[in-house]
Amino acid sequence: MAGAPGKKNMIKDRHFVDHHRTALIDRVSQVEPLLDRLLERGIITQNAYSEVRANRTNQKKMRELFDGPLKACGAKGKDIFLDILMDLEAFLINDLKGE
Repeated sequence: MAGAPGKKNMIKDRHFVDHHRTALIDRVSQVEPLLDRLLERGIITQNAYSEVRANRTNQKKMRELFDGPLKACGAKGKDIFLDILMDLEAFLINDLKGE
């Protein structure tokens, strides 16, 4: 099962993005570009994109993203989400990996 999606991104039986949910909600600053890439990769729908963008703060946008599309996308979708975050927020992800 080593080749299963998400396996390399697991921490104590939880995906990295689930394990660091609170920190990601609090600290991700480039939410709009993140949403653009998630839509482009098919991780979120146009409707979900619009719903998340309608929130006023980055924290509310990230919370909406976690509570909806990321909950439904499974480990493979979370792997893609993490890859996008590595591109957009490399310092944040590296900091979280160092914890």
